[in-house]
Amino acid sequence: MNTCWLKKIIKLGWVLIMVVSMSACSKSWQEEVQLHDGSKIIVDRTIDRGGRHELFKSSPLSEQRLSWTMPNTNQTVIWEDHYSEDIGSGNFLAMLVEVHQGVAYVVANPMGCLAYNKWGRPNPPYVVFKYQDKEWKRIPLQELPMEIKFPNLVISSPDDVAKNAKYGLLSAEMIKQENEGFSQPEYRSILREALPNVERGCGEMVYDGKGGWIGIGWFSGKNRGQTTVLR
Repeated sequence: MNTCWLKKIIKLGWVLIMVVSMSACSKSWQEEVQLHDGSKIIVDRTIDRGGRHELFKSSPLSEQRLSWTMPNTNQTVIWEDHYSEDIGSGNFLAMLVEVHQGVAYVVANPMGCLAYNKWGRPNPPYVVFKYQDKEWKRIPLQELPMEIKFPNLVISSPDDVAKNAKYGLLSAEMIKQENEGFSQPEYRSILREALPNVERGCGEMVYDGKGGWIGIGWFSGKNRGQTTVLR
């Protein structure tokens, strides 16, 4: 084969790989969510995946949306997580939707090491949101009502699990079964005390404002040049 044509074919192949790796997809379904008092609500859930990724592997989660009607009202509440340039993906894995004394809460886990650093390296590893004054505000874990004890959304690869949804709805029992497979205690219940080794190899980093992350060790002169994570 002509060398010039071979180079063109190889170049075209790389272009196709990049197109595939940048492709995006969206999936929507419903989850039957059991609240702390035993009552249930239906949460409409949408996840978008997109961005660069290895060929034959799933795109990272880039956007997500949760919406539901508050009990005993006609008020629709929407919580969203958007793509962040600094981490190259969405920020969270949503774990829990709750309504306590007429107030809505969402508990989420920072998705990956960069998001964990971005959101202050919380321990236990939760970011808690409260809906007040018609907007979502982050609150300390200590302000989450103690009655709220268990995750009630599908945590891991929820869009894949949603393929098993009957008529587009994942039942509360199916959600419970999916989440029972975790060995990490922070996914089995909402912990209130700090965990040992919660970082699991995720070193402390700061964002350099230019698309990269720098390990804290860099500032002390240790491992200089080896701790920048480029995105």
